[in-house]
Amino acid sequence: MLHLRMIVPSDRTLDAVKVIESTVGTTHLVVLPGAARDPVGDVVMCDVAREAGDELLGELRELRIAQDGSIAVGNIDLSLSTRADAAEEEAPGEAADAVIWEQLTGATHEESTLSITYCAFMILATMIAACGVVLDNAVLIVGAMAVGPEFGPLAGVCTAVVRRAPKLAARSLIALLVGFAAAIAATTLFSLGMDALDLFTRERLDGDRPNTSFIWQPDPFSFVVALLAGAAGTLSLTSAKSGALVGVAISVTTVPAAANAAVALSYGEVGQMWGSVEQLLLNLFGIMLAGIVTLYAQKLLWRTQRGHWRRPTARTPKG
Repeated sequence: MLHLRMIVPSDRTLDAVKVIESTVGTTHLVVLPGAARDPVGDVVMCDVAREAGDELLGELRELRIAQDGSIAVGNIDLSLSTRADAAEEEAPGEAADAVIWEQLTGATHEESTLSITYCAFMILATMIAACGVVLDNAVLIVGAMAVGPEFGPLAGVCTAVVRRAPKLAARSLIALLVGFAAAIAATTLFSLGMDALDLFTRERLDGDRPNTSFIWQPDPFSFVVALLAGAAGTLSLTSAKSGALVGVAISVTTVPAAANAAVALSYGEVGQMWGSVEQLLLNLFGIMLAGIVTLYAQKLLWRTQRGHWRRPTARTPKG
């Protein structure tokens, strides 16, 4: 379930309470008149089933509570309450299928921010992947995938398209482009330094690499993998189950390709470099396409499944 804590202007508290009481899947309603000091208003709290959360938030936003007060939403990991159990049973659909669009937008906005930390993770991931491609070491490639942070901006682009949020789209694309550009540039210099130390060699790059040669040789399977990774990553994010595994899935054809492009560039291997760039662009496109389609599909399916959200009358408390 979700827990909502709001500061509501006193003249809108009654309307907010009516909205909460008439929404299927809500319980534990608390109203503290005049309890808020900054901004001044009433504190209203309630718990709501995840399935009903997006609908309720939309209704509350129409009351301009977010502009003149505040709405804070948190996940409830454990709730020992028969009323909460009844509310979840009442709410149509399944919690795992519900998308809280405001929460998704906020999460992707934060994770798609271009920052020093984000660029540092991108550079480190690409450098680790560079070692992996030169040594043809699958363990290092997987390690680089886990470090890569590009899932945030990719998810931000997908969310921005579905939500029609141009600012989020621009923010995400800038983070994505600048991050990869910085990572490739830094890894090219890193490769030159490793070559000067005789740790990287052209012979290793041009030799047989059965574990990593696919990185710079895009084929139809590359696009298929990108589509599957994009769909899996989006589902994981919307169901609040995202984690390191999602990063691995998304990075499977992005960070390694950027690393191979950087190493090839340092040795003047134009063929490998362009092959890696094509792989990178192909998979970025595939991941974003799958993410957008997945979000639209979730939006459509949820509308058809959620049924009637409004109660005809205020609910009589159970038990």
